[in-house]
Amino acid sequence: MQAEAWTWPTSLDALVAAPASHRLLFENDAVRVLETRIAPGETTQIHTHRWPGILYVLSFGHCVRRDADGVLLVDTRNGGSLPQPGTAIWSSALPPHTLENVDTCEIHVIGLELKSG
Repeated sequence: MQAEAWTWPTSLDALVAAPASHRLLFENDAVRVLETRIAPGETTQIHTHRWPGILYVLSFGHCVRRDADGVLLVDTRNGGSLPQPGTAIWSSALPPHTLENVDTCEIHVIGLELKSG
């Protein structure tokens, strides 16, 4: 999703709409670095990630992602492997969504968002 095609308001940005789970570590004209922490049993507020980027995994567990209407998008319990601590994974820009931690360990990632997309 290209930044120029972005249609969602800045009020849905992760730092604005879901500050309990997202913290700004660094930002300049090229990148933004976010720390995301979601405790077991917690669900983020509806938010977006405008730019694609790389997620560095510190800890990860099963999770459920839903769109802004509550429609199920991803449930990691339905198969596939989870990213292991110490690995990096690609993440596309994400429209409005929530993420629910349905595991017993914290989801903790560092996201490097690439503003040039």
